[in-house]
Amino acid sequence: MRRLVLGLAAAVMADGAQAAPRVVSLDQCADQYVLALSPREAIVGLSPRAVAPDSYLRDKAAGLPRIRATAEDVLAARPTVVVRSWGGSPALDAALARRGVRTLKIEEAAGFDDVRANVRRVAAGLDARAAGEAIFAGMDAKLAGGRGAWRGAKGLYLTSALFSAGHGTLIDAMLRAAGIDPVVPRSGYAAVSLERLTLSPPSLLVLGFFEGTSLSRWAPGRTASFQRLAARSRSVTLPATILGCPAWFAADGVEALAKAAPR
Repeated sequence: MRRLVLGLAAAVMADGAQAAPRVVSLDQCADQYVLALSPREAIVGLSPRAVAPDSYLRDKAAGLPRIRATAEDVLAARPTVVVRSWGGSPALDAALARRGVRTLKIEEAAGFDDVRANVRRVAAGLDARAAGEAIFAGMDAKLAGGRGAWRGAKGLYLTSALFSAGHGTLIDAMLRAAGIDPVVPRSGYAAVSLERLTLSPPSLLVLGFFEGTSLSRWAPGRTASFQRLAARSRSVTLPATILGCPAWFAADGVEALAKAAPR
């Protein structure tokens, strides 16, 4: 009898493993969700940028198939679910819908509640709710550890192209979570002139997309003028791996900011 029960349990587990949706991700942001939430054997296609230097889970992507976001390539992989953020096109969406393939969309996030909504939606669509809850546990621990670390210090986020992020962006939520009062020109994303920065340099700079090959040699952040300005301010550099996607690893940025806070 015990052997029969064990056999039935094994069969149920095998059926559950086989039932995991065959999944394709269409862009680098979607890759991170799929790599974190899907069993490896269920992933039948990642974007070409899944192993790029600024891909958060690039090590997990090694050895998995990578495909272009075209109807021909995606449908050839025979997915049951497709996950996308900015990848794909209206024509691809229509082709997938005609074949009965579900599409899960990762939306932009203005804060960590929006991140939770993204993770819950994708986790539910991939039958991976437990994995989603585990992600929240790690995210919440990092947010709790970094909360208020800068005690209201004013700071300005800048990319290498000298764009900043204001109210209604996940960057703004990251800074506030770490106790930084953001100095922002307006809501959303906007350019900041080097002249303005020179005339009124911020005491704290939070820098994004400054490292590696993603930084153009002609970007304003590479100029000698900006380098001199940055040298007069306290600065914290956040890695590009955590900045390009509205995802749970934005909490890594809060943790990094907290570690750099004055004691």
